[in-house]
Amino acid sequence: MKYLALCCFLFLSLTGLHAQLVDQNGEDLVQFSGMVLDGTNSELFPVPYATVLIKNDGRGTYANLEGFFSIVTHKGDTIIFSALGYDDAVYIVPDTLQDDKYSIVQLMTKNNIDLPTAVVFPWPSRDHFKLEFLAMDVTQELQSIASQNLSADKLEKLQQTVPRSGAENGSYYLRQQARQTYYIGQRPPMNIFSPVAWKQFFDGWKRGDFKKKKD
Repeated sequence: MKYLALCCFLFLSLTGLHAQLVDQNGEDLVQFSGMVLDGTNSELFPVPYATVLIKNDGRGTYANLEGFFSIVTHKGDTIIFSALGYDDAVYIVPDTLQDDKYSIVQLMTKNNIDLPTAVVFPWPSRDHFKLEFLAMDVTQELQSIASQNLSADKLEKLQQTVPRSGAENGSYYLRQQARQTYYIGQRPPMNIFSPVAWKQFFDGWKRGDFKKKKD
């Protein structure tokens, strides 16, 4: 009786599994998976978080950090791969598949758009700028003010007091996230072994940064 019950359970499980691979219209489904890689040159590396969309279906998914994706499709579906900075890639799932699982390696090509350099002038043309520049009267007082504003002490003080812009804060946040991702699962290196950190420490010690300031 135990063996009979086990056989019945396996039969029902296989029947249920087969039912999951057929949609309501009776069409066969395919577990479509694979890797999205950068095929611009011979050095292949993953394209993280690439979008995988089924055309004319409204369903899709995206690849993970390593470029792996997996989605259920119909046989004959058109798959569109897209990612920022890459040309869209199109792949058609073969309609003659005999298996319910299908894997590919999709290569994508970079699409770099170089915009022309834009130079903004407060004058209508270069000729107007040339006339204004030649007619400009720079006195000794203005030269002294410019020299003071461009001194090393003045620039260092401004660097410490002026708040960071949104672009600088965003860049710092992205660098921190990239550093955490790079050292995930392992201990990050300590700055005690960094020669750059030791140089900064000795420079600060010579300047007297660690001395107690009197009130």
